[in-house]
Amino acid sequence: MEEYIIWVKKAEQDLDAANYLIKGKKYEESVFFLQQSVEKALKYIYIKKFKKLIKTHDLVLLAREIKAPENILEKCKKLTLAYQYTRYPDIPKIEDIKEDALEFLNFANEVLKWVKENI
Repeated sequence: MEEYIIWVKKAEQDLDAANYLIKGKKYEESVFFLQQSVEKALKYIYIKKFKKLIKTHDLVLLAREIKAPENILEKCKKLTLAYQYTRYPDIPKIEDIKEDALEFLNFANEVLKWVKENI
């Protein structure tokens, strides 16, 4: 199995975990898995295109490198900031994390759909 295939499967697993956490009202935790899902989906394209892995959590960098559409790039900016909030307690909290989690869930689904269409 090609290495990049593993990345898209992991992206799907992280999206599934995020859905589960949202149903359990664990919104902050779901944002972590949503970011991971998008990151792995973008790395899938990166690995397929460049035949190597780039070690970064920066969704904006990944989106730029693979020349993702502008709408995906813009959403990557917001999700990267939210991810940092979930990882580091010294970053100011997001007021309504539930609303953001639901927005990011839609975005992660959009990215996975785009990735699969561009295989």
